[in-house]
Amino acid sequence: MTLGNNEKYTLVRGLGLMAAASIIIGNVIGTGVFFKAGIMTCNVGTGGWVIAAWIAAGLLALAGSLTYAELTSMRPYAGAEYVILRDSFGRMSSFLYGWMQIFIAKTGSMAALAVAFAIALNTYLDKKLAVVLISVPIGDGTFEITLLQIVGVMVIIIFTTLNAASVSLSGQIATFLTFIKIALVLLVAFGAFIFVTNGSFGHFGMDAAGAACEGVPEAQRYGAAGYSFFAGFAAAMLGALWGYDGWNQLTFVAGEVKDPNRNIPLAIIGSTILIIVLYAFVHVAYFYVLDPAAIASVPGDTAVAQVIVEKFAESGASALAGLAVAIFTFGLMLSALGSLHTSTLAGARVKYAMAQDSLMFNIFGRLSANNIPLNALIFQGFWAILLILSDSIWLYIRGPEEKMALFDTLTNYVVFGSFIFYGLITSAVFIFRSRYPDEPRPYRTFGYPVVPIIFLLVTAWLLLQTLYDEPLNSIIGIVLILLGMPFYFYFNSRGKKVGEPGDEGVKEDGQA
Repeated sequence: MTLGNNEKYTLVRGLGLMAAASIIIGNVIGTGVFFKAGIMTCNVGTGGWVIAAWIAAGLLALAGSLTYAELTSMRPYAGAEYVILRDSFGRMSSFLYGWMQIFIAKTGSMAALAVAFAIALNTYLDKKLAVVLISVPIGDGTFEITLLQIVGVMVIIIFTTLNAASVSLSGQIATFLTFIKIALVLLVAFGAFIFVTNGSFGHFGMDAAGAACEGVPEAQRYGAAGYSFFAGFAAAMLGALWGYDGWNQLTFVAGEVKDPNRNIPLAIIGSTILIIVLYAFVHVAYFYVLDPAAIASVPGDTAVAQVIVEKFAESGASALAGLAVAIFTFGLMLSALGSLHTSTLAGARVKYAMAQDSLMFNIFGRLSANNIPLNALIFQGFWAILLILSDSIWLYIRGPEEKMALFDTLTNYVVFGSFIFYGLITSAVFIFRSRYPDEPRPYRTFGYPVVPIIFLLVTAWLLLQTLYDEPLNSIIGIVLILLGMPFYFYFNSRGKKVGEPGDEGVKEDGQA
């Protein structure tokens, strides 16, 4: 990959296997596994089908991971998804993918995670952060800056600064926060079976018929007159896929992984399997403690997992209940921070890869003295801060109904938009097999061609089902992606093109 004005500094392969796996696990395990059970139960009605949706979504992510492992081992460069799209479908597709990541998916996720941390901290401090600092009338409404927003902004600044350090340090932080996330899931799951004496596996024979499930479309609401199982299960899978979102994170920093031919496939596949097991286990615990109607009725701004933890006190574990609630609340904050950290680390590499192709401003293709795409990192943080300060993001905290309506719409949109490109990238395995038959493949997709075909078929079903059930949101998502077209023609007209990617600009950790 050409260095241009960046010949002095190169990316460093400073991420080992543990750090590489931690980037995936740390980004995937965020808030979805703790919040999504309620609305998913509204979608499918029973604990068994909720767990089936989590497993199905996990297997879909695994099918994608198995295919990604081959593609990424062939293109182990910064922003590997972008590079794969460019080498299979051309520069326009890769630019639109990068556009979505830069201005919507990555920065939007960063903003939402910073908001989630602020909300969890506010809950822990008994709403003491809900203070309006600035109030400016705008039209019929009011633009407000609150102390909660400032907390979110400061979190973005802190983690942008941490990621401006060496990639090795970022990997170590990701590893530490990943262990916290896994411990938090295990705390809830094992605590449910140890402390809740009145739990029952009989809850798996009950359903959520009659639960309020406000805001859930009739076709996707179990027990409603117009309910369709396929629509409900597709909606539940979209919710679960938000919980798995991030299974592809390693591709963003593939150019900084040590021994990529070995570590990339192991990290992608191993971490995905571990997450499936953890998610299924903790949801068995949820439905052991609460029946489906109770889970479906948990308020949208409350983590189902927190309700489970609070049940410890009702089962004679009152001495430990307060400690468990405090640990869970603190752990939830760290979980949001962990996802924010890995998302910040990964996202800046997309702009770096685009700038190397002259499909983004050249300044984003420059590295700092410690081998970090610092300008891309700073812009990413700046954009995430703008989203936090925008009125649209902060509808998120203005009330339980509005908050969850916006949250679920946002997460479904992100999954919808992301899976358009996930499908394209996965299909690239067929193009690569045809176009580059003799190119070395350190890892070959398990179950090829069946596994990638299954991924593509299920992805197509989810996208079409979502387009049918939620046409407005789906079309808005597509339009937002296509808004990048004028910018593509501008950057592409500047003339500079690159050939096949090479491994220039990447060095092993410790090299001069």
